[in-house]
Amino acid sequence: MKLNKTILVGVVFILLAGVIFLTDILNPIIRPVTYLFLMGSSKGKDIIFFGLLGLFLIFSQIIKKEIDTTKYLKISMVIGAVLLILGILLEVIFRLQMGIKLNTVFCSMTSGMSSTSILHTHLLKAILGEVLTKIMGPFIQSGINTGVGLYAYVPSYAFLVILLIPILFVTIVLAMQKRPWFTNFLLAFFSSCLIIGIIDGGMFATPSYVGIFGLYLVYRNGYYLNYISGKILRDETLLKQNEAIQPCYKNRGFSKKRYLFNRFLIWFVVIAVILLRFTIAFAGAEPDYYTVDIVNPTGDIDLGNISTESVDYAHHNNQNKTTYHIDPQYNEMELINDLKIPLNNSCEYYTVSWNAYSYL
Repeated sequence: MKLNKTILVGVVFILLAGVIFLTDILNPIIRPVTYLFLMGSSKGKDIIFFGLLGLFLIFSQIIKKEIDTTKYLKISMVIGAVLLILGILLEVIFRLQMGIKLNTVFCSMTSGMSSTSILHTHLLKAILGEVLTKIMGPFIQSGINTGVGLYAYVPSYAFLVILLIPILFVTIVLAMQKRPWFTNFLLAFFSSCLIIGIIDGGMFATPSYVGIFGLYLVYRNGYYLNYISGKILRDETLLKQNEAIQPCYKNRGFSKKRYLFNRFLIWFVVIAVILLRFTIAFAGAEPDYYTVDIVNPTGDIDLGNISTESVDYAHHNNQNKTTYHIDPQYNEMELINDLKIPLNNSCEYYTVSWNAYSYL
């Protein structure tokens, strides 16, 4: 196999992932950039992102057989969409089994604080985190949240969903074979975001949007993306290779309106899904106050400076539950993070109702 620039770039990205794992020296440079498309980037996400980016670029140069790359790209999009949908279904099933409302954030306090919700699920992350902890426990740094605290609550059959992720990886690699370098880089970038979104965030997370819609953008408009890049960079090789990758809707006798619809359909889908995300968030919001349910407290709880409006106590299904109604002026994320300090080692888990209005 002849070494080429794509492989070298891939190796550089893998080395970068290794540097991020071993030291925080690059965080001030890397984190502000990855934060934009990884939805609150963290050390763990950065490592996975650059590692996957490098692997995809390297593997894109390995297979030399003639294969239908467009077919495998479509298969990748289907598997990616199925994984995102299954992630949300697991959240729903998990909450029905636990008797928890759908419009709440669940926070486990065992093995460190780990949270999950329908709007940002961590259930699949918990399964992978459990596996990695058993294999690489001594090497996983304290700054990397593996979500293992949720593992005890994940439905037992959820590991079957995880098996689709390596299959997705393989189909993406096959979809990248013998494509122009610019398309390969885009597919590597979007695919890395997609896998991170599947593991950490789910259907309504930013990296999931970037990933699944990015793949669809390349599928629909890869020819135009290569053409524009080739013209800007004056890369004749890229332009020549690109001629073999015509859009599926080109030269089919469509009217101008039908042609433009096919070309720009992706943006209508993106807008529709983003609107769906906000509709769910605001429809499930509890703006009058936060309802915080603390399950199986180990003793008297002192929430410190957190302003509470009322407190109720209950015993149901062999569980003790203390319910607080808290001032809605708090930012939702800040409240969840503030609660983990007084509740550390003080309860089994707690839930916090949504309040999307607190972000406005």
